[in-house]
Amino acid sequence: MRYEFRVAGVVPDALAETFPELDHVPVPEECLFLGPVTDEAHLYGLLLRFQALGLRVVEMRQLPE
Repeated sequence: MRYEFRVAGVVPDALAETFPELDHVPVPEECLFLGPVTDEAHLYGLLLRFQALGLRVVEMRQLPE
């Protein structure tokens, strides 16, 4: 499964690189993180990591294969 996470605000590259399994694309006033999610545990782990780093996920969606 591939997912897209839309995070509020500008995310510095050094912080974005703490998600090596995801690509990151800055867009105006947000940052998109895209990549494979292996299972539900991985998904919740990513969400917890965003939260622990103070990043607010404003949208999350599964991408078509």
